[in-house]
Amino acid sequence: MRSIDQETQDKVMAVGRAGMTSPEAIGFFRVSLGLYYLAGLMTKEELDFKKIDAQYNRFIYHTLGGGHSISSLLQYMSGVKVLKVLESPRFLAAFARHCTDIPIDSIHFLISLNLGVAKNLSGLDAVGPVVDWIEKEKARINQQNPQ
Repeated sequence: MRSIDQETQDKVMAVGRAGMTSPEAIGFFRVSLGLYYLAGLMTKEELDFKKIDAQYNRFIYHTLGGGHSISSLLQYMSGVKVLKVLESPRFLAAFARHCTDIPIDSIHFLISLNLGVAKNLSGLDAVGPVVDWIEKEKARINQQNPQ
């Protein structure tokens, strides 16, 4: 899994600074960092979640303060509030500019992965606006890139 190295931290902070208000900047930060975390799960390596989460939590604590963690960030990304960020042209432009190692067209997959993990933990099926957004994104990408 990708560690939360200084380069990644700088990228996430740059995306966060694209927010025009404090809540928007925090949302941009949460989603971009969460996407890095989720993208890092895509490996065949055995993952040491205790170590990885500690690195992410330290960065989150130093950036947002107490009361925030990678778990709360991923929870935010599975709720309806995330759509305001995912549908923001300013977020998408900043993420595409600063986070070139995670393709914009993979965001829906990573959000889906997050919902899948949440489903495994809760036992509840993922339904609602975030699932609808994922389906809409899949259709948009398939329309742009017909096989």
